[in-house]
Amino acid sequence: MCTTHQLLRFYHAFDVLVVDEVDAFPFAQNKQLMFAVDQAIKPDGACLYLTATPGTELMHAVTRRQLTMSYLPLRFHGHLLPEIQCRGAWHWREKLQRGRLPAGLQVAITARLRQHKRFLLFVPHVAQLPDVAAAIGHFAPRASFVTVHAADGERVEKVAAMRQKKVDFLVTTTILERGVTFPDIDVLVLGADDAVFSTAALVQIAGRAGRNAAAPDGTVIYWIEQTTLTLRQAIRQIQVVNQKGRRLPEWRHA
Repeated sequence: MCTTHQLLRFYHAFDVLVVDEVDAFPFAQNKQLMFAVDQAIKPDGACLYLTATPGTELMHAVTRRQLTMSYLPLRFHGHLLPEIQCRGAWHWREKLQRGRLPAGLQVAITARLRQHKRFLLFVPHVAQLPDVAAAIGHFAPRASFVTVHAADGERVEKVAAMRQKKVDFLVTTTILERGVTFPDIDVLVLGADDAVFSTAALVQIAGRAGRNAAAPDGTVIYWIEQTTLTLRQAIRQIQVVNQKGRRLPEWRHA
């Protein structure tokens, strides 16, 4: 087990090489690391790329028959992926500047706090985290939560606090779009139509819900001002995977 950077030390060394999260930094669009992967495999070896959100280059390679693609549409627990629900949040940025969240989001947060349902709340930009936190403090002063972002020096400790159930929820940016697993959580996104969210990010964010066998049906709600192509593509990707999952004998009906 190693990073893709460490593959630069190997030449024709591996019979089989599995590269996970190939659409993510630092591997994505990095020609040096792609070269390292090619050189590390034996001439008659095999390479498997794993990703929930294949990028344009990978899909073009599939179209050109340079790669073959296989789907694993079900998680280990056999349930479908939680699908994205969209809610309107008109002029939410202006409301946030006045210390308020969209009414629907406020209701969703309040309901989950009452039900002791833990969740992640994603926002587009780091600069919005303090305002969102302040707005939540107005209507839920007893809520236990923290904000976290990529440059946060306490990021590891805050994520650990969420895992240990020391906080009810995290308010975060795309830093937590992948690579973290919390059992039995919902996912809420404010401003999911913002240009900062790629299709891959929206799919990965939705994938934080329903990852636990005991709670495979988490809710995913995105608050938006408009339906963007990026958002439509994310919704469609999850729907297509679930369509494939329903055809499998391993699918567990709800």
